[in-house]
Amino acid sequence: MIKVGDTLPSTTLMEFIDVETEGCSLGPNPVDVAKATAGKTIALFALPGAYTPTCSAKHVPGFVHSFDELKAAGVDEIWCLSVNDAFVMGAWGRDQKVAGKVRMMADGSADFAKATGLTLDLTARGMGLRSNRYSMLVKDGKVSTLNIEGPGKFEVSDAATLLAQAKA
Repeated sequence: MIKVGDTLPSTTLMEFIDVETEGCSLGPNPVDVAKATAGKTIALFALPGAYTPTCSAKHVPGFVHSFDELKAAGVDEIWCLSVNDAFVMGAWGRDQKVAGKVRMMADGSADFAKATGLTLDLTARGMGLRSNRYSMLVKDGKVSTLNIEGPGKFEVSDAATLLAQAKA
């Protein structure tokens, strides 16, 4: 399992882009984790699934609400990561009004989740292999802090906890 001090795995996530920009076409675009985190401080939080109750009601809104404070604390970008496809993550991002605040990263085949050892098997609930709920501060591709939730919990991966760690 990944731990503080480790480098993030060399994987590719997918991000749905609604507005074309230089270097990013409309639709799903690959995000090379190593390149995208180089020289940056990333507030990364992961969750079991888009549109799920806790994720939609608490996890994502907390990071959207804390955007300005996280930026003031030195965070360059906020990433939400889930084992869903880029189209689902893009639609969920629109519903959650994350534009310009949180990048919705799709780990469609759970490659990132598997490589970090932070998987959650929800097969019995009809959801298959997912990502555990956690948050981390990533500085220049390395894990600076890591907050892993216990099964069914939402106590340490919230925006307030990560904000306090970013300010420390």
